Amino acid sequence: MMDPINSVLGKLLLEEISPVVMVLSTPLAEQACAKSGLNFVEMLSPFSVFSKIDVPVRTASDQPYRLQMFKLRLVYASDIHQQNYEATVERLKQVVSDASAKISDLQSDPPQLEDALQMSASDYPPLWIRTFNKELLRTMSFSEHEAFDHPVACLLVVSSKDERPINKFVDLFNTDQLPSLLNEGAMDPKILKHYLLLHDAQDGALEKATNILADMRSTFGSNDCNLLCMNSSLDGLVEWQNNPWAPYANSPSDRDVGCFLNIDDLYEIKDFMQNLTSKLVIPQMEQKIRILNQQVSATRKGFRNQIKNLWWRKGKEDSPDISNGPMYTFSSIESQIRVLGDYAFMLRDYELALSNYRLLSTDYKLDKAWKRYAGVQEMMGLSYFMLDQSRKESEYCMESAFNTYLKLGSSGQRNATRCGLWWTEMLKARGQFKEAAGIYFRISSEEPSLHAAVMLEQASYCYLFSNPPMLRKYGFHLVLAGNRYYISDQRQHAIRTYKNAIFVYKGNGWNYISDHVHFNIGRWYAFLGVFDVAVKHMQGVLSCKHQSLITQDLFLNDFLHAAQNLGTTFEVNELQLPVIDMSSLRVIYEDHRTYASSADIRANESIWQSLEEDLVPSVSTFKSNWLESQPKFSLLNKYNNSSLCVVGEPIKISLEFKNPLQIPISLSGISLIFELSPRSEATEFEDAEVEGDAELAVPPISRDIDADSQCTLSEVGLVLGGAEIKRVQLDITPKIEGVLKIIGVQWRLSGSVTGYRYFGVDAKKKYKQGTRVSRQSPSNNLNFVVIKGLPKLEGCILGIPKKTFAGDLRLVKLELKKQTNSSVKNVKMKISHPRFLIPGNIEDLSADFPRSLEKQTTSEDKDAPDCIMEKSRSHIFSFPEAAALTEGGTSFTWPLWFHASLAGTISLYISIYYEMDNGCSELGYRTLRMHYDIEVLPSVDVSLLFSPCPSRLQEFLVRMDIVNRTISESFCLNQLSSIGSQWEISSLPGFISICPLEVLLAGQKISCFFKLKDCQKISGYENKHLVASNDVLLNSDGKAEMLIDISQSPVVDFHHFERLNQEAPQGSSTAVDFILFSKVQGSNLHEEPETTPKLLSNHVCNCSITTKSPIWWLMDGPRTIMHDFSTFCEVNLTMAIHNCSEAIVSVRIATFDFVSETKQSAETTQSSDSSGCQGGWSDISLVNDIKLSPDPLRNMLNIQSSGSTPPFVWCASSSTRIKLAKGSAMEVPLKICVFSPGTYNLSQYELHWNQESSEGSGAELSITSSGMQVMGMLHLCVYTFFWPIDTVSLLMNNELYIQVC
Repeated sequence: MMDPINSVLGKLLLEEISPVVMVLSTPLAEQACAKSGLNFVEMLSPFSVFSKIDVPVRTASDQPYRLQMFKLRLVYASDIHQQNYEATVERLKQVVSDASAKISDLQSDPPQLEDALQMSASDYPPLWIRTFNKELLRTMSFSEHEAFDHPVACLLVVSSKDERPINKFVDLFNTDQLPSLLNEGAMDPKILKHYLLLHDAQDGALEKATNILADMRSTFGSNDCNLLCMNSSLDGLVEWQNNPWAPYANSPSDRDVGCFLNIDDLYEIKDFMQNLTSKLVIPQMEQKIRILNQQVSATRKGFRNQIKNLWWRKGKEDSPDISNGPMYTFSSIESQIRVLGDYAFMLRDYELALSNYRLLSTDYKLDKAWKRYAGVQEMMGLSYFMLDQSRKESEYCMESAFNTYLKLGSSGQRNATRCGLWWTEMLKARGQFKEAAGIYFRISSEEPSLHAAVMLEQASYCYLFSNPPMLRKYGFHLVLAGNRYYISDQRQHAIRTYKNAIFVYKGNGWNYISDHVHFNIGRWYAFLGVFDVAVKHMQGVLSCKHQSLITQDLFLNDFLHAAQNLGTTFEVNELQLPVIDMSSLRVIYEDHRTYASSADIRANESIWQSLEEDLVPSVSTFKSNWLESQPKFSLLNKYNNSSLCVVGEPIKISLEFKNPLQIPISLSGISLIFELSPRSEATEFEDAEVEGDAELAVPPISRDIDADSQCTLSEVGLVLGGAEIKRVQLDITPKIEGVLKIIGVQWRLSGSVTGYRYFGVDAKKKYKQGTRVSRQSPSNNLNFVVIKGLPKLEGCILGIPKKTFAGDLRLVKLELKKQTNSSVKNVKMKISHPRFLIPGNIEDLSADFPRSLEKQTTSEDKDAPDCIMEKSRSHIFSFPEAAALTEGGTSFTWPLWFHASLAGTISLYISIYYEMDNGCSELGYRTLRMHYDIEVLPSVDVSLLFSPCPSRLQEFLVRMDIVNRTISESFCLNQLSSIGSQWEISSLPGFISICPLEVLLAGQKISCFFKLKDCQKISGYENKHLVASNDVLLNSDGKAEMLIDISQSPVVDFHHFERLNQEAPQGSSTAVDFILFSKVQGSNLHEEPETTPKLLSNHVCNCSITTKSPIWWLMDGPRTIMHDFSTFCEVNLTMAIHNCSEAIVSVRIATFDFVSETKQSAETTQSSDSSGCQGGWSDISLVNDIKLSPDPLRNMLNIQSSGSTPPFVWCASSSTRIKLAKGSAMEVPLKICVFSPGTYNLSQYELHWNQESSEGSGAELSITSSGMQVMGMLHLCVYTFFWPIDTVSLLMNNELYIQVC
């Protein structure tokens, strides 16, 4: 902590608690001083403060000390009284009003956080607040309970012009002119008197004054009389460079102050004050202190005197409280102790003062003189502070004094204010700013509004200077102070305090208090007539969505009223109503990339770039020489970071406007702000861009732009309802070539306020068209190079649905239009998903769909044509050169085929490339981009399950499940086709159609069964049946509908892409594809009649028919044999074996003549326990509901001859081994010899095979009816087929019955 004497409080105590010299003067003396614009006290006041008086002082102790800083307070006798409260309030109000008149930065910008934090405690408070505090302290001067305001001396001043000066001196000191406190006995009338004769040099020679001085000294004593000469300047033209009287004079002009006083007068006045202080006042006070100290020591100090004092005051604590306590005269011991303490305090003997204040505190407390007790406590706290002793004791004394004053009510209120001001300065000197702020707040609660405002403002800065700074309390107390200033009709101060609080609430989310601050600042500025600043602040509360509807309406109406008072259309930068979402900024323009509709622009640019990668040529391929493509002066080279646009083609800026209020607002004249420099002025425009940041401060109305001749602007007007958001699209169409810069947007609010906002560096432009990455700020992306007009194609696809069913196959038309007569050439098209959309042939335009797809009965079989899009690997379709557009026409139509193969949302991207014939140096080509989103609803699901036919090789039993996935639609099932001539579809025996129903209702599921036959010839085994057809009608009569030709476009094209996209089973070499054609029976899609689906085609591709077994085999032979048995009967059998695996298979056939009972019993038992291996075909079952009985005649296997001679034997080799290549087949001849008629079981054979790996090694597996034996690494399955012999010949479940007679 700093030295208490040099602290703010120490200096304040030096000024306010200092000896008082009472002045009594005659009118002629005052008249002489008035020539220089001063009264007598004002003339002496600059010389009553001594910074280094250097006077030795000895009070009660024997050790003297020297005073350095000292001050005398010169006061007229008429002013020695307590001031009137109303007069005090008016004087303080004048201090505040004078300060408000001097506020020069009322329209300046509010301070920022950095500025506030850089302030130091020494910079605050300003001078006017210090003056206010001093004036507030002086309102408590000359109280009856305090002695430091009692005069220590009386200065009697008489002019040399006065008649009988000696008598004037006597008449001045009479009871009529003395203060009331002196007459009432509160002050000691026996004070030091000093007689001063004032001589005006303009009134004559000094001789007369000298004679009067001699008479004075003979009458009053030589040491108590003095002569002072003044007004030595006869012409009154003295001008002081640093006028010492300026701070004290009340003259309106500083030039008149001291105009008759020269330097000699100044030195004479200074010497007089020096002598008066050092030789009269201070010695008088020393003598008074020594006398009083002796009296107090004799009567009150010591143990005996203390006991007597307590005994004498015994019982006073039971007496009732009196408002001001008992009356103490100047002669009472209590008054003498108070005088002793105050004199010692003024002479800087704080130890002596503190000891007497302590002694007196107990007396006043016992006497219940609470006001005097509080005054003593107050002085004790100040003494502790000046001694730099116990902080705790000093704060306790100040707290006690403050609270005691408050308990006295109105009589002690102003004393409490003074005590609080001492206390706050004490705390601030010790760095306790937070505690000081609390005291200021307590003072404010006891003072009127104006005084409270000053106290609250000081409290706010105490919070700012706290460590760490308490910004929220700083701002809050500033707002409280501003409100009190407003109540006190001090709007300038209210604005100043509110402006200082703005940065506290900026961006902190404290919306309500922030709105309160901004709105009231604007309202008060409007009261002062500063409407432009009022509008600036009021616009900060326009977007107050958190406020009530009434408050929002109040804010908006006051804002519009202030704006209308300006008399002209007022422009507001960044007007907060409506709220413009800069992140929603979209720039839509067309350079070499054009779009069929605005919705197409929303697609991601990377999608278009990927689609056009092979479509758009590179610069090196498009131009033979880059020097040819760019002339020497090219705007594209100079502005390489700018976008490109074409004359006559609009640039569209899309922004979201939001009304944050609950009340509707009206907007009109919404348009863009731009700058367009013609091509010839492009260089100057580039130089001007350096000042781009500065030009954003210029309102749009101040810009000199001939908009009509340069661009065509669109203006939009709308009404935004409460909390409504609308996207507004603004167009600007350049009319001339040059460089265009879009810099902002403007609008009119309620027809009276023009708001504008510059995009600047905060604009987050969504760069939908460009492929370049700008290296500059986003605002530069709003710069465009405007080139001359070019041909432009417009296009759409007619008939494409927005919503349809999966499988929808339809013919749509691409329509292209050209606005100009310029020719285009080399027109090409690329489609993102040829699975869904492919180009057709020009003949398809006149086709009657779907009848054009029907199979012609008279036509010959043709090979399937090549896929249209397959001709080019990049899927680029080039339109014929004879197209109408290339010949100068204005419209052109081309057929497209659409197929919705998947349920979900299909996004189609189509890019059409074309080149210009006009030889444009900036652009040689353009692209037309089209985008369609199609919602595809589920229709029918098709699934197939294959099982090999047990009686025929290369035949399969198929179960087809069809499910209607819709909830309201029905479908007519028309046709099922297999792809290629290899496969034949036929119905099961006894069934006319493979489908039990013609119409599949919503949510219905059906199962269809049919046979599928491979009609290709197998090596060594030729099919004996002819191919009938691979298309089957699903209706009952087969004549209601014509068959769809699946070998022609577009069915074969779409099937090609379906095969590519549908996953093929792994490890399968044999697969079959199916197409199911159906129609919608009525539609609830709410589409146009021409867009209703006419034909649905569902493609099921890559259906694997490969089984788990690597080989198939079939035993065949005669069914009935007639023989007389004169010799044994030989029966020739054939076993056909087919390898359906991807490896080489080695097969071994082993035959047995008989089966023993033990082996047969074991086989029977084991087969009954096994559910997975009950016969040669038991592992290939069709479906759960179509089960082939694996062994219906198992119990007949034991019908054999009981004799030792077997009824038949296998002839030829008992073991045959063959090797089959992958996919090959072979027939193996077998033979048995029968010895007697009967029915025989021909199940005594086994098949063993092994698959050779790529390295040539293999492992063998064998499977018999009795179980499975696994040898080596690979499985080898052996099935034993049971051929019971019966008298009836039939084929059933791969069991052969032979009748031998």
